[in-house]
Amino acid sequence: MSNTGKVGNQTYQKIKTILVSQPKPTHSAFFKLEEKYGLKIDWRPFIQVEPVDVRTYRKTRIKPDEYSAIIFTSKNAIDHFFRMCEELRMTMSQDTKYFCLSEAIANYLQKFIIYRKRKVLVGKRTIMDMDAAFQKHKDQLKFLLPCSNLGSKIVSKYLDDNGFDWTSAMMYQTVSADLSDLDNVTYDVLVFYSPLGLHSLIENFPEFKQNNTRIAVYGKSTCNAVKELGFDINIKAPEPDVPSMTVALENYLKISNK
Repeated sequence: MSNTGKVGNQTYQKIKTILVSQPKPTHSAFFKLEEKYGLKIDWRPFIQVEPVDVRTYRKTRIKPDEYSAIIFTSKNAIDHFFRMCEELRMTMSQDTKYFCLSEAIANYLQKFIIYRKRKVLVGKRTIMDMDAAFQKHKDQLKFLLPCSNLGSKIVSKYLDDNGFDWTSAMMYQTVSADLSDLDNVTYDVLVFYSPLGLHSLIENFPEFKQNNTRIAVYGKSTCNAVKELGFDINIKAPEPDVPSMTVALENYLKISNK
C-alpha cells in the first residue's frame, strides 16, 4: 500500500499523528476520525490567557463602577472583569446594564450577577446584531469594554463610528504558551485555528521548518498568517462543501490513508 499519492498539485502523504493547537474538548468529531483511521491525535493549546495584575491595572485610572454599561465579548472578559472588581474592592450598581454579544456569554454571566432581562441585553453573535439595543441606550449610558491586549477591533470600530461614550480596559492578556517540551516531537499534521497559534509556534521554535509536516488551517486570517510566514497550506476550511476542519481532514485522509 502506497503512503503517498498526488491529485492535481497536491501531494498526499499518509497521516499517523495530528496535533491540534487547542485544549482537548469533551466531545469532538476529531475523536471519530482518530478511531476510524487509527490516528494519534494530541491536543495542546498554543496560547494562554494571563490576568493583568491589579497594581498594573490601577495605573490606567479606569474605575469599573463609574460606568453604567459593560460590554462582554467573551467568557474570559467576564471572568477577568469580576476578578478585577473584587481585587479593586468595587461593587457594581444593581442598575448596571450588561451587553453580551451572544447567548452563551449571557448565560455565563449568570455566575456573577442576578440575571434580569432589563439588565442583560443579548446579541446573536456580532456587535451589529445588537445595533438597535445600543442605539436605544446611546445617550443614556457610559460604556466600558473589558478586553485583552489584542483589544476588540470590530466592537471598538462600531463604538467609535457611532459616537458612543466608551472606554476599553485591558484586564487580561493573550500570550504564547510554553511549548519547549515539544522541541523534539514531530507530527504529520499541525492544526491551527488562529494566527496567534502560528505566532506561538514561531516564537517557541524560531528555526521551525515545515518539511513534510502538513499544515491545516481554519479561517481566512489564519490562512493569511500561514502565507505571510512562507509555509504551505495543505488542508483548509471552511470552503464550499467543507464546513469544518474535521471534514477537511477526512477529505485528505480518504486519499492519503487509503
